[in-house]
Amino acid sequence: MHNRRQRILVIDDNITNVELLEAYLCAADYEVITAYNGHSGLEMAITEAPDLLLLDIMMPGLDGYQVCTQLKNNEKTRFIPIIMITALTEIEDKIKGLNAGADDFLSKPFNKHELMARVRSLLRIKSLHDDLDSSEDIILTLALALEAKDPYTKGHSERVAALATDLAKAVGLSDRAQDRIHKAGILHDIGKIGVSGKVLSKKGALQGDEYEDVIAHPSIGATICQPLKSLSDIIPMIKHHHERYDGNGKPDGLMGEEIPLGARIISIADTYDAMTSTRPYRKAMQKEMALSIFESETNNGQWDQELVKHFIKIIAKQTSS
Repeated sequence: MHNRRQRILVIDDNITNVELLEAYLCAADYEVITAYNGHSGLEMAITEAPDLLLLDIMMPGLDGYQVCTQLKNNEKTRFIPIIMITALTEIEDKIKGLNAGADDFLSKPFNKHELMARVRSLLRIKSLHDDLDSSEDIILTLALALEAKDPYTKGHSERVAALATDLAKAVGLSDRAQDRIHKAGILHDIGKIGVSGKVLSKKGALQGDEYEDVIAHPSIGATICQPLKSLSDIIPMIKHHHERYDGNGKPDGLMGEEIPLGARIISIADTYDAMTSTRPYRKAMQKEMALSIFESETNNGQWDQELVKHFIKIIAKQTSS
């Protein structure tokens, strides 16, 4: 059930087409907002967050292809379904639309029943995606809330996520990959929900069973996130962020590039923040000392040395600015 009417944005420079579409959609109890050129339509899509777009292709100035491309490249709008409405019939035109990111096409003159069927179909998909987003938000909030209860780790995951994202950007990963690594950074320690608070806050050295409990948290975190299919691509980052480049890590003893790239990135960010933060068992280390430890690693040590080189530059730049 929706708490509000689903909102559809119609972008078309032909007023008659807009009015006809508006009449059909309003009769089906959708909320309709309209724009009569590509520029204003693009702005409305960003500010109004519609559930679906009906987008004309042939418009002066910014055409439908350009609008679609920009919306699909924008993190805020890339999951809004777009139906392109066109009088063009060549297969090349549809291929161009698909390359721009269109989700469906409707040919002019359009049939009312076909229009409504395509609208309903894409809105169902959008609703499912919104439900997944809501589930992700719940888990992300849980991770931060659990961490906030401990003054020693408060803010740790957010700092790790930010550092990991900076490193992902520095090595040229896409915006999409950076976003996924950021989420993995927030969630990398969620498995500590399954570890005793007494063990996590212990001031002395961990004993055998205690160490095994703590080192199990990446696997526990992966299990917690497993039911959410939308997190499937970041689960390996969570599970393997305590692997070592030399193969002596946990849980699976992966070596080198067997370790997912996102996990290798988070491992560096996680270790650095742990070193430079006060913990129950030791005081925070100076940044210079932490970086010297990274620099002293051999090529077959704990971390990917190519990533370490980029990371050191990032910290040096942050320190000097």
